[in-house]
Amino acid sequence: MKNKKLKLKPSAREKRRYFLVSEENNEKIEQAILDYVGILGFAKSSYMLVEKLNGKIIGSCLRQSLNDVRVALGMVGIKIERVSGTLKSLKRKLKIKK
Repeated sequence: MKNKKLKLKPSAREKRRYFLVSEENNEKIEQAILDYVGILGFAKSSYMLVEKLNGKIIGSCLRQSLNDVRVALGMVGIKIERVSGTLKSLKRKLKIKK
């Protein structure tokens, strides 16, 4: 029997935003979000490390909590360089080829 991959309907998927951060340490990013929005806010933002490249980090969070994540990172001096709706377009804008 063929294994079928279960797919979610587009309306049921989480709408995520991907952002490029000029920081090398993921723990520092996580701690900044925890300090600003707390444990419940961190869980609601659903922050994930996507990729590390050349001293920068690509992270993602839910669309509703992007402003909270921006403020949290700004409070500790971490700069978000670019935000995009898809990972593909973020890499294209940065001219990163994989």
